[in-house]
Amino acid sequence: MELALDEDSGWLQGVRRVPSPNFDARPAGCRVELVVVHGISLPPGEFGGAHVDALFTNTLDPAAHAYFAEIASLRVSAHLFIDRSGELTQYVPLHRRAWHAGESCFEDRQRCNDFSIGIELEGADHLPYADIQYQELARVIRMLIHTWPDITSERVVGHSDIAPGRKTDPGPAFDWTRLRRLIA
Repeated sequence: MELALDEDSGWLQGVRRVPSPNFDARPAGCRVELVVVHGISLPPGEFGGAHVDALFTNTLDPAAHAYFAEIASLRVSAHLFIDRSGELTQYVPLHRRAWHAGESCFEDRQRCNDFSIGIELEGADHLPYADIQYQELARVIRMLIHTWPDITSERVVGHSDIAPGRKTDPGPAFDWTRLRRLIA
């Protein structure tokens, strides 16, 4: 099934929606040209639950886990999240700037949040991602390429590619060859 984007609102139709307050406007004249694939699990290496939603909505309980005390004050978000079962959640309208990449650079351009879509996959660097996650990610990327022609398969990168030395996700377990085959 194809994804449908309401171009006025920036929201995908028919997907789970959990609005994050952590976004702002893209700079004037800035086009979407990049997709950044991330990996996330909260707590690290554990899957399931509502912790990702809580992180992106500033409601993560710092007392719920020792790791959460370190990150609960962060103000971060992503446009989309694909959990281990393939369920797609949207946090930020696609035409707005989500706060996912941090200090970053792509092809000598700083501030990748300005011109990218951030997609989080529920996973960990050294654990294989689920088949359904690849399928859903490819479906999303095909829609993004159709909507924003400046995005090409070469402009689908990992967080580690735009923030080397600082970030490692989606990690060595992520199969880039498989993804590129699925979006072709």
